[in-house]
Amino acid sequence: MSWFYINKPLPARRRSTVTVMSFLLPLAIWCLVSYVPVLWHPLVEVSDKGSVSYFREGMRVKEDVFAKELAKAEAAGTALPVGEPANPVYLPAPHEVATAFYTAFTTEPKRRSESWLHESLWSSLQVIFWGFILSSIIGIPLGILAGTYDFFSRLFEPFIEFFRYLPAPAFGALAVAILGIYQAPKIAIIFIGTFFQQVLVVANTTRKLDPALLEAGQTLGAGNRSMLFRIVVPGILPDLYRDTRILLGWAWTYLIVAELIGSSSGITWFITQQARYKNFDNVFAAIMMIGIMGLVIDLILAWIGRRLFPWQKKQ
Repeated sequence: MSWFYINKPLPARRRSTVTVMSFLLPLAIWCLVSYVPVLWHPLVEVSDKGSVSYFREGMRVKEDVFAKELAKAEAAGTALPVGEPANPVYLPAPHEVATAFYTAFTTEPKRRSESWLHESLWSSLQVIFWGFILSSIIGIPLGILAGTYDFFSRLFEPFIEFFRYLPAPAFGALAVAILGIYQAPKIAIIFIGTFFQQVLVVANTTRKLDPALLEAGQTLGAGNRSMLFRIVVPGILPDLYRDTRILLGWAWTYLIVAELIGSSSGITWFITQQARYKNFDNVFAAIMMIGIMGLVIDLILAWIGRRLFPWQKKQ
């Protein structure tokens, strides 16, 4: 039975197999690069400095530098340095990152002013939540109005089309000047990054509503308000929910930029500090935690969506 179908879904079991492979393949490549020296180990990790004064145990040097010092030691008849092939410090092995998923939570911050990982994650979740909630509270109604009435479309969309090309990070300094140095400017960047896109996406989704529903409402004598609240809004709810899930992913992409602004908190600050101390296993673990949190939240929302709109299951 073929694994390749044109415009047809795979059987359930094969679909699950391919889904697992999408995660296993990158992991397999990472393992090969980390554990097989012949593929890519451009450095040498010193385990014994021998007679080389500037070598230190655990130090990583280029292969040609190590070979040069080894040749010098052999020629002089002094103690030989010992080392093993290694990758750069910024590429930790999978088992080191896996260990960091635990140790990152248990390792005390270097300074009192810095936050624990769980505190950083909680700070980031609050920024995402409030930024996206505020964007949705304003953006979704405006998008529905723009998609339903040409008057609001002409009133809102030309300016929004212009504004959405302005990069949200450009407003960072202005946000700090107006809102201070704490969470508010970060929330503002998430809002700016998602709001204008949200209005346009929701408006486009609203325009895709089946015209037959609108014609039926007009035939039955429904007024503007009834058409909006009893036909348009219920008719687009499943697609609107799906769009919201997608737009939430956009909010996550703005998180890193938003947290570079204002106070020193959040998962981005944690990543920056760990990189400064060359704890790249913690850096990788924190980056993966962002992806895991986003994926888990999306899966939860997808599960809720299947319960709210069961007739959409087969679509």
